[in-house]
Amino acid sequence: MRIGITGHTNLTEGAAEVIYRALVQFLRALDGAGIVGVTCLADGADQLFAHAVREVGGAYEVVLPAPDYRDVLAAERRADFDELLAGARAVVPTGEPAAGVRAYVAANRIMLDRVDRLIAVWDGEERDHPGGTAEVVLHARRRGVETIVIWPAGAQRA
Repeated sequence: MRIGITGHTNLTEGAAEVIYRALVQFLRALDGAGIVGVTCLADGADQLFAHAVREVGGAYEVVLPAPDYRDVLAAERRADFDELLAGARAVVPTGEPAAGVRAYVAANRIMLDRVDRLIAVWDGEERDHPGGTAEVVLHARRRGVETIVIWPAGAQRA
């Protein structure tokens, strides 16, 4: 089973913990060892998902928005990004030359092309943000990709 992730990047520390536990629980219920996750490794939900997939014995692939994507991450998140990128079963580039909205939209499109299901770590707010969580959920639903929203009690944006 191939599962993609989209979700908020700006989570509180407490939210990250409850979301991580919810992701692990969900993946275990699906027989986690057979899962291939697909993530762009953005801060927040994407990185939590990669850790959760690894914890349940699955593998993950990374759709890398652009060669300089690491540089747009907060300095304190880069070591985790590097570790997760190194542990990926495959890294798929978008072909975009630089990080930015265009690269994120391309990465999300490629991610959706590679999955059977999508997990959305999403509070349900529909914001007009190209490449954002709400837009990815909308595109997934239009394509007929089963979309599961995970937003457990205690989850909140920073």
